[in-house]
Parts: sequence; C-alpha cells; structure tokens
Amino acid sequence: MLDRLLIRSRAVPSDPPKRRGATTLGPSRDRFGLLKAVLAAVPWGQALMGAGIVLLAALVPWGASQVLSAMDRQVMAIDVTGALVGESRTDLERSAGKWVGRSFFATDLSDIKEALEQRPWVESAAVKRVWPDRLQIEVREKKPLAYWNSDRLVSRNGELFAPANPEVAGRLPRLAGPDERVKEVISMAQTMADTLTGHDLGFAGLNLEQRGAWTLTLANGIEVVLGRDQVEERFERFITVYQERLASRSDEVSRVDARYSNGVAVQWKSAETASRSKS
Repeated sequence: MLDRLLIRSRAVPSDPPKRRGATTLGPSRDRFGLLKAVLAAVPWGQALMGAGIVLLAALVPWGASQVLSAMDRQVMAIDVTGALVGESRTDLERSAGKWVGRSFFATDLSDIKEALEQRPWVESAAVKRVWPDRLQIEVREKKPLAYWNSDRLVSRNGELFAPANPEVAGRLPRLAGPDERVKEVISMAQTMADTLTGHDLGFAGLNLEQRGAWTLTLANGIEVVLGRDQVEERFERFITVYQERLASRSDEVSRVDARYSNGVAVQWKSAETASRSKS
C-alpha cells in the first residue's frame, strides 16, 4: 500500500504555461537556405580560373604597350635596296626621309609604301623595321617593254607610265596607238617580233593608227605598211617576198606596201641614200 502511495505521489511535470495570444509554431526555417544552395552549385574553381583569364587578357595589351613605350625610339635612318635603273637611290631615301625622327613602333609602314608606289618607276615597295632605329625599303621597279607614243613607256604588264627620264630605259622597240588598245598593240608586236626573229630579222616598232591601220618597222629601218584588213596574211606575204626578192638589197629599201592582193609595192631609197648606207 505504501509503495503504491509513493508511486502516485511522484511529481509529474506539468505542461509549460502557454502565452496568451501565442500560436504554436513548427520547426523554424533557415532564411539563407536558398542562397547556400545556389552558392554550393557554383563551380568556384572554374569561375576563378575564368576570371583570372579575363584579367590576364586585359592586362597583356596594357603590359605590351608599356613595354613598347619603354623600348620605342625615333627612326634614325632609312635604307633603300633593290636593282634600280630609272630611280635614284638618293631620291628615294630623300622622299622617305620625312619619316626620320618619327616613332619606330608607331610609324605606319603602309603610309611609306603607298607614298613610294606613287612614283612612276616604282612597281612595289616593301617596308620593314630594323631594330633599333632603322627602316629598310626594298624597291622593285617597273620593267619597261617599249616606248609608247614617243613620250611614255609601257611595262611588261601592259601598264603605261610617264617618268621624267624615259630615255634611261635604253634601246627599246617603239610602239604607238590609242591608249585603250595598248594590250592589243603589245600582243601583235610580240607575235610579229617572234616571226621576224625566226627569219633573222629584227623588230623595231609597230604603230596602230586611230583609224585602225598597222605599220611595222624593222630593225634595219624598213617600214612595212599592212593596213587595216587581213593584217596577218599581208605580214606573211611580206616575209615571203622579202626573203625571195628583197633580202639581198635590204639596204636600198625604204618602204614596203603590203596592202596589195597579189604582191607588194617597194619604195626604194634614193641613190645617194643607198650609197651612203652601203659605205
């Protein structure tokens, strides 16, 4: 009986008092849970590496410009190289001399190239920097093929140009005709020159008149009138007649008119001119 009383008399903890007006809450939520999840999902190693690369890419140009600025100096000399005939090395160096004293690194080499290629004789100019303070220019001149209309030259590329000193080109064939037909004249001249060479004759010039008539000049001074039509056939006929009838008396011949269908008309030099040419 006593045991029972002792068990019953044990203090049973009462429920904690409830606050008036309070509502019972569930487990408290973590306010930063979403942020932590986002941060946990970010690959921080790759992100930091990417940021480092971006920073490095931004710093490289800046660093390079600082190094170049520290190394930069003025251009002190300009050297011109190349096989020159029409141009003067001194004149070229003087023309490029306005770049002396400018920044070695900041100077735009394309400006120098463009300026030099405006000169009549210059086909191309290659410009490069030579550390620490020089520029080197390699000039390639136009190769003249013939004189054109007595006051200009035509290059092997068919380009007409008018230097102040065309005579330095030396002994060249003389071609003439309308400027817009220059390539046609060159083509005809090359064909005729090859044929003449095969018959031991020299080519000196070819003239295309505005109305379309052709006149050939041989190296021995004989003029051959070929006209406008059937030019190739007339030229071949002249070659045949010359070899058979005129070769032995070529120093007496002044002009041959090949515009006839059955032969050629020969204009002979005067007796005085012929005797002078023989002596």
